[in-house]
Amino acid sequence: MENRPLEYDYTVAKMFMLTTIVLGIVGMSIGVFIAFELAFPGLNTIFGQGIAEYTNFSRLRPLHTDSVAFGFTVSGIFATWFYVGQRVLKVSMAESKFLMFVGKLQFWLYVIGVAAAVVSLFMGYTSSKEYAEFEWPIDIAIVVVWVLWGVSIFGLIGIRREKSLYISIWYYIATFLGVAMLYLFNNMEVPTMLATSAAGETGIGDWMHSVSMYAGTNDALVQWWYGHNAVAFVFTVPIIAMIYYFLPKESGQAIYSYKLSLLSFWGLMFVYLWAGGHHLLYSTVPDWMQTMGSIFSIVLILPSWGSAINMLLTMKGEWQQVAASPLIKFMVLASTFYMFSTLEGPIQAIKSVNAIAHFTDWIVGHVHDGTLGWVGFMIIAALYHMAPRVFKRELYSKGLMAAQFWIQTLGIVLYFTSMWIAGITQGMMWRAHDEFGNLAYSFMDTVDVLHPYYALRGTGGLLYLLGFFMFAYNIYKTMSARRVEESELQNASPMGA
Repeated sequence: MENRPLEYDYTVAKMFMLTTIVLGIVGMSIGVFIAFELAFPGLNTIFGQGIAEYTNFSRLRPLHTDSVAFGFTVSGIFATWFYVGQRVLKVSMAESKFLMFVGKLQFWLYVIGVAAAVVSLFMGYTSSKEYAEFEWPIDIAIVVVWVLWGVSIFGLIGIRREKSLYISIWYYIATFLGVAMLYLFNNMEVPTMLATSAAGETGIGDWMHSVSMYAGTNDALVQWWYGHNAVAFVFTVPIIAMIYYFLPKESGQAIYSYKLSLLSFWGLMFVYLWAGGHHLLYSTVPDWMQTMGSIFSIVLILPSWGSAINMLLTMKGEWQQVAASPLIKFMVLASTFYMFSTLEGPIQAIKSVNAIAHFTDWIVGHVHDGTLGWVGFMIIAALYHMAPRVFKRELYSKGLMAAQFWIQTLGIVLYFTSMWIAGITQGMMWRAHDEFGNLAYSFMDTVDVLHPYYALRGTGGLLYLLGFFMFAYNIYKTMSARRVEESELQNASPMGA
């Protein structure tokens, strides 16, 4: 009885896997629709004039960004934590009724919060702050969900059997602490519940509404300290936690350098927090702050590439696995896109480059080669690895996974290349002037020129969405495949997890 393998409880992990897939489909579908809407504005009225208000770009864009960032990505973070945490710490959720209750409560409050966020954004209730559009009642719900996740993290750590904390746990802890700090400070707001309508009655819009505790330049500084570091602690740090577990686990290779993983960790923690000022170049923010944002953005290349190179060197001598395994292809290309994105961002933060890039579609391309290639591919790979072990079924089709990989890779390439060309074209046309010092092009001239690139962007997004549907189908079919023992699926793993 003493040597019996530990039975992990994946109940909560399964629940968050489901929301990861559902919210991924929702967020990406909205993204594809609004991408084509920019190329073909008539799509705004495709469902009739009566609901055009709810299908225009400005109404749907926050739904797209928030459902992908706080729906698909955060669900993926939660799902992988409840899988990785147990295995690396060598403890089962089933060993603590309290932690199991907390995990399930976290899930259901999260689902309720997501539903409230979708409804409120559709109705037009928004704080109008980038990546922080939710009004104060939803903010409170988000804080409660996040605290519950923290209880799960430190609760499992507290009852662990494994003395050492594997590097992935460091990154999950940093995700929890970083987002908690950022979200609380940026969403300091005062509800305006005492406001009344002209009729002297207080409606739902009155008690939902709030105003930021900050104003002017201070508000902008806090917002982009939050906004840029939301990318750090939602789109970067937890995704690194995933690849440091799943790549060694899937390939049977130990991480190339544990010391490099620690150096990169502390480098990211220190440098990332100072880089947000690059969003405010050529603004009323003090020039020294703008310069500091640019400098720290360039320095950020070092810890970012340290992590990415460490991931790639993990496959040293085993590159034949990349050719043979579609799942490893996802992770290796995710690391490659991480390198591209973390070089491109600092380049755009250089003042002379930013003068051309800011407000253009080049920024959109940068965001999406990171989120689609790095974040999307890594979460997909993680769930592909988890599915056979969580459901105790063989993966339905590796061929379908391979086809999905190539379709989505083509979609990403079409997306970011079209946006790079469109963005640089925009920047140059906006700055062009004739011999008399007048602008050479009107705004509509740039819109006409960019139309084919917008159509190409939508096509790239559609291909990625098609691949995601293939992924969802593959996972669904896996759930109904023949049952197998986990010993058939077990590879060598970090820390023997």
